[in-house]
Amino acid sequence: MGPMRHPLLAVLPAVRVSEKSKRLDSIDLLRGVVILLMALDHTRDFFGDLSVDPMDAAKTWPALFVTRWISHFCAPVFVFLAGTSAWLQARRKTPEELSYFLISRGLWLVFLELTWVRCFGWFFNFNYHFSVGQVIWAIGWSMAVLGLAVRWRMPAPVAGGIGVGVIFLHNLTDGLRAEQFGPMWWLWRVLHDRKNMEIAPGYVFFPQYPLLPWMAILFAGYGFGMLYAMDDERRRQLILRLGVVATGLFVTIRAFNGYGDPRPWADGVYSFLNLSKYPPSLLFILMTLGPALAVLSRLPDTVSGGWRHVVMFGRVPLFFYLIHLPLIHGFAVLYALWAYGNADWLTDAPGWGRMAKPSDYGFGLAGVYAIWVAVLTLVYPLCVWFTRQKRTSSAVWLRYL
Repeated sequence: MGPMRHPLLAVLPAVRVSEKSKRLDSIDLLRGVVILLMALDHTRDFFGDLSVDPMDAAKTWPALFVTRWISHFCAPVFVFLAGTSAWLQARRKTPEELSYFLISRGLWLVFLELTWVRCFGWFFNFNYHFSVGQVIWAIGWSMAVLGLAVRWRMPAPVAGGIGVGVIFLHNLTDGLRAEQFGPMWWLWRVLHDRKNMEIAPGYVFFPQYPLLPWMAILFAGYGFGMLYAMDDERRRQLILRLGVVATGLFVTIRAFNGYGDPRPWADGVYSFLNLSKYPPSLLFILMTLGPALAVLSRLPDTVSGGWRHVVMFGRVPLFFYLIHLPLIHGFAVLYALWAYGNADWLTDAPGWGRMAKPSDYGFGLAGVYAIWVAVLTLVYPLCVWFTRQKRTSSAVWLRYL
């Protein structure tokens, strides 16, 4: 990418050639890329033609399949890097300070998922008889559990080893159902058995992101952070090897069509790459984190030109998440009111998508991509403003966004 200049970029601090800034730049760059892909997928959710499942080999086509498939990298990379960021913070915090921050921020994320994200992001209603636990919810609980592990002085290698172990073994529990656990049925449903759960009369909660594998990914990311104590060349080589090995394992295990994913493949690339995300299977995690780590090993240590725009998004991921969903959803409601005089299906009380919508609603991929670019253009100056606030203010609450 050639040099690009924007006056708002002056808010970003000058990049120093130092161990700390170089490594954070590469992490933020990867995080920024997956954030942009996430926004594309959410734009497709609200503006795309959802009558065709992008992952259905019998109905999809290459552009639609790839548009959906690349979004699969977002949640695993985002959660993994959240763990890595926690390890990087451990270099400048005591275990007590890091534990307090992880627990308090984790619970704050859970609160945001069940309030702001639910009401102003996905549903546009306050009818709490239906709620969903999605990626922010999963990251929040995972952070809180990691905070407890830090308080108990669990070494990073042990935490990382536990995470990797769960990633490789959790599919052995695919046959277990919540009802087998008696009074503790609700716990297994939250951890791995993804189904609606009535936790109070008239209140249904759907754990779309079952916690067990996502916690494992965050713990693995925390252990991965230890590589950032090494010199640059050795770190890059090890990260590249990890990425290549993970990708190779995915291809090999998937080829035998046995363990690693509850969804077997039949023939063709579409079927081979169509893996279980809810909960994320071993193969799904290997397919996404493997290439992501290989890319991370080759990202620049210092950013310049147009890459600084992407790094900026990666520095304020939660802020971006909290504003981009209401913006996309709000535009969808305005468009529906203008085109159809009604937007009931976009403010559905039981949960978004339950009420009937016009059969001709939705744009083609070209329209989705155009709206995505427009959303990023609007969100960009807000993220720059928030970056400035974080850099110039000492307010504690800014660390929680």
